[in-house]
Amino acid sequence: MKAVFRCQQCGHESPRWHGRCPECASWNSFKEEVPISTTHRRGSGRSNLETKPVPIRDLQFNVEPRILTGISEFDRVLGGGVVYGSVTLVGGDPGIGKTTLLLQTLPQLSQEGSAVLYVSGEESTTQVKMRGHRLGIDNAFLYLLSETELESILQSAQELNPAAIVVDSIQTTFSTQLTSTPGSITQVQEVAAQLMAFAKQRDIPVFIIGHVTKEGAIAGPRLLEHIVDTVLYFEGARGHSHRILRAVKNRFGATNEIGVFEMTESGLQEVGNPSALFLEDRSRESAGSVVVAMMEGTRPILVEVQALVAPTHFANPKRVATGVESNRVSILLAVLEKHLGLRLSGQDVYINVVGGMRIDETASDLGIVAAVISSIRELPIDTKTLVCGEVGLGGEIRTVSAADIRIREAAKLGFKRCALPEGNLSLLENQQHIALVGVKHVGEAQDALFL
Repeated sequence: MKAVFRCQQCGHESPRWHGRCPECASWNSFKEEVPISTTHRRGSGRSNLETKPVPIRDLQFNVEPRILTGISEFDRVLGGGVVYGSVTLVGGDPGIGKTTLLLQTLPQLSQEGSAVLYVSGEESTTQVKMRGHRLGIDNAFLYLLSETELESILQSAQELNPAAIVVDSIQTTFSTQLTSTPGSITQVQEVAAQLMAFAKQRDIPVFIIGHVTKEGAIAGPRLLEHIVDTVLYFEGARGHSHRILRAVKNRFGATNEIGVFEMTESGLQEVGNPSALFLEDRSRESAGSVVVAMMEGTRPILVEVQALVAPTHFANPKRVATGVESNRVSILLAVLEKHLGLRLSGQDVYINVVGGMRIDETASDLGIVAAVISSIRELPIDTKTLVCGEVGLGGEIRTVSAADIRIREAAKLGFKRCALPEGNLSLLENQQHIALVGVKHVGEAQDALFL
């Protein structure tokens, strides 16, 4: 077939090479590829499946059994364990711990002595063995294979018939039926489709490790994330030992669920109480520090938000935010200037979420506001006080979801008081864990926290 040029960022096709993609404006992203023939596309599908439409009421529904990994944090993110025949994509920065996590998981997936297979396209079997020795993994049923050719991998898997497979990584795996280079859109798409078909036909769970781009997204076509059943991102801040496994797509469980781990010399260790981990160094009252409760999936996590407000000697004051969206911080600072009369135009403002965590929900707005007020007025907030609430442009404090779950988590850690939206009080009438202070406006919040 005649070759085409395809953008490796968005998949746009062209009969000729472009220096800049006309679709996504990426530079030098076009590579020459040979399209997959129609015959090959049909051959890679699941031809033995029933294709006739069936009434939904005639279908029998059975709860899918799951395989427990033995790592409760991993099971939580997956929705209760690994589903037979599922395909899970794990992405993350280099060295973050993707291989370590799956190497620790594989021996636990060996059901009744059945084999499990780890395929490495970037390391030799000896190198993987060295890493396994460091992690204390010496399982007779864990098989290693150093291979990048998809057909050889599938042949070995058919002969071994493992209980689970790990492919590290999909960007290095290629099919000999295609002429494009490994990691190209065509190769990644075809390799993922054939691994998916193999997993579904044999009910074998498959884990795929994917590289990430400098923007933090999984490299390759976006279609890759649509093909697989579950997409997990392994995150961690440089200089911190903790790691966060986050589900951004899960056909068998809740999305945005997280698992927290700590990287040690012997591998990844579970963190059962992440709130205690992120607050362990917070012992004394200090101006500009406040604790907020964020929800990650179904799990509440308490984190410390710090603010530093200092006079500037330049015409344009700095606005630096780490762990929260900078645009959101700018909005909240404008609300403080408008409704509380705080003069922040001549002040540098720095916001930081301790521990390398990132807050994406608006329930932390009131905590950021309280930290800024505390810093500019040099008035510390009691260390046993929790703050949560969304702040509107009019200065009003809006209700937050799952307030009862956040408060119960705070009570477990010994918090005595919580400032929250007044609209949430009616839903917490029977709550007797800690004292609740309802506020309707940022002015009321200021009076409740500092007077």
